[in-house]
Amino acid sequence: MNNEKIDFLAVGDIVTDAFIELIDAWIEIDNPDKSKELCMRFGDKIPYKDVVVVPAVGNSPNAAVSAHRLGLKSALVTDLGDDKFGIEQLETLKSKGIITDFVTTHKEQQSNYHYVLRYGPERTILVKHTEWRYKFPEIFPAPKFMYLSSLASNSLAYHYEIVEYLKRHPDTKLSFQPGTFQIKLGKEKMKDLYELSYLFFCNKEEAQLILGTKENDIKTLLKMMRDIGPKIPVITDGPKGAYVYDGTKCLFTPMYPDPKDPIDRTGAGDAFASTFTSALALGKKIEEALAWGPINSMNVVQYIGAQKGLLKREELEELLSKRPSEYVVREI
Repeated sequence: MNNEKIDFLAVGDIVTDAFIELIDAWIEIDNPDKSKELCMRFGDKIPYKDVVVVPAVGNSPNAAVSAHRLGLKSALVTDLGDDKFGIEQLETLKSKGIITDFVTTHKEQQSNYHYVLRYGPERTILVKHTEWRYKFPEIFPAPKFMYLSSLASNSLAYHYEIVEYLKRHPDTKLSFQPGTFQIKLGKEKMKDLYELSYLFFCNKEEAQLILGTKENDIKTLLKMMRDIGPKIPVITDGPKGAYVYDGTKCLFTPMYPDPKDPIDRTGAGDAFASTFTSALALGKKIEEALAWGPINSMNVVQYIGAQKGLLKREELEELLSKRPSEYVVREI
């Protein structure tokens, strides 16, 4: 790689997903908290319909591919093993146009491999994150945007390295879409990252968890989120739409209507957040970014896996030009 400036630097773990489509299963809610439970017979042989293996995915790899397809110079900082899955993950990234100079291969360690149990359009994921010996590289020139997402549970010190890098390179805008572990760490341990975030993405339930509140009003949650640091917080509320607050105005967009029933919802949030970030990196305004995001999400859920349905810029703009009359970004 030469010393050209990277537009979009994604940081986070990479994984191979094996999508197993279940046919002999059911959903129960007969438990104290009434949460949905995926059920199968115990101690039996259970048939499944199909399995599809998708290498080189995960929140941050998905975002890197999304940005590249939208026309940005996109790179990934991640860690993988020297096993056959790691080799395949690295080759897949290269084949998709992602700059891999900052991918670290660890000898004699197993690459991340997850099992995705599909039942209808929803999924339950069996996860096991390898605890890498993380080390953030010195990247120069610094990227225009850094997109940070899911990392393993031993990565707290690594987050502090990222904080120091961002402080040394204040022109790099941080887009933070926290994963499960990052949310569980709490806003105090992640205080510096929240304060350094230019963009911040989560859903309504995650916002309530991060803020330690039962508040239901999205506008109030957005303002509370901005108070802990992020300059532009974005909160999604499932099929009800997405909201953004820039400190002055609060904007809302409905979800872009599905052309047919979703096949697999994996990666919809990654598509939304990375597309919103990419739009700003391409010079778009917040209103345009909010209109772009749900279109990529809509297309992703029409395919198995988080990357197959990611759109090129011209494809996304064509869908935007043909948007239904009710698909309008408005101030609330």
